[in-house]
Amino acid sequence: MKQIELSAGTIEYQDTGDGPPLVLLHGLMMDASLWDGPIADLSAHHRCITPTLPLGAHRHAMRPGADLSLPGVARLAAEFLDRLDLQDITLVGNDTGGALVQLLIRDGAPRVGRVVLVSCDAFDNFPPGLTGKALLLAGKLPPAMFGMFMQQMRFRPMRRLPIAFGWLTRLKPVLTQPEIRRDAVRMLRAAAGDSHLLVEAAERLPGFNPPALVVWAAGDRVMPPEHGRRLAELLPQGRLVEVGDSYTLIPLDQPARLAQIIQDFPRASAQPGGHAVEPTLRPSAVDSYRGQEVPGARSADSRDAADPGPPSRRKPSRQVAEAAAPQPAANT
Repeated sequence: MKQIELSAGTIEYQDTGDGPPLVLLHGLMMDASLWDGPIADLSAHHRCITPTLPLGAHRHAMRPGADLSLPGVARLAAEFLDRLDLQDITLVGNDTGGALVQLLIRDGAPRVGRVVLVSCDAFDNFPPGLTGKALLLAGKLPPAMFGMFMQQMRFRPMRRLPIAFGWLTRLKPVLTQPEIRRDAVRMLRAAAGDSHLLVEAAERLPGFNPPALVVWAAGDRVMPPEHGRRLAELLPQGRLVEVGDSYTLIPLDQPARLAQIIQDFPRASAQPGGHAVEPTLRPSAVDSYRGQEVPGARSADSRDAADPGPPSRRKPSRQVAEAAAPQPAANT
């Protein structure tokens, strides 16, 4: 893992492969490892750069005066691109990472040659779902109490609640480092005041003329598929691909398919805009990342082994399970 000193503090990032640069942004309470699956394929033909931004799962505390609002984090991402002197970037964002891409577009994004929005916060859908709203409410707590709240997410029964964050939250930094808890609370409090931010950002999308790809989970209950279609229509060179058998976190549910879509993007962007739809999603009882119940679906415990649902809803890998294991909370 590499590090770079920026105005707000130390940012860790992975830099893999060689070729045209891809910069991939993650969402709230996640880190750069969200993109490990797609990068396994993309790095054969691209330089893949994935920063861990200060969105609650970073390991290095930001400076006390750092702007941790979403626009501030977007400016930090732009500074990161500048410091690495990257040109003609394909900028990719999933979940709140896609919101950051929209904010970079709003601010001009001179180093960006094309963008990929992957099932992300958009328009008035911020914070998205019950979980997003619960997370912002938790951010109103003092840092010590926020740590106690996040401690409960270590336990499997709590992670199945509609307001929980599933297996994907990177808990260790926020549980064990008081300064990371303070960053997380500052970031969430700032985000709570930015509810109209993405509506305003959407007004600037028609002015972004480079190629744009919108990749959306066809069965997403949290990021409405209609938002994917609207984003593709607003972007002058927008194209839409809807992916089946996935929820919001397509990099985890369909990593190889997403990698292929991104790999094909430069060729597809030379053709007239269009809309591709893949097979629809198999029902699963709970979108455990955002906690949205799917009406009429079987419970997770009764699901057939042959039909386990998208990977991000299955029992976590050993790596993720270890990251989610109970950790002693440090004193604030």
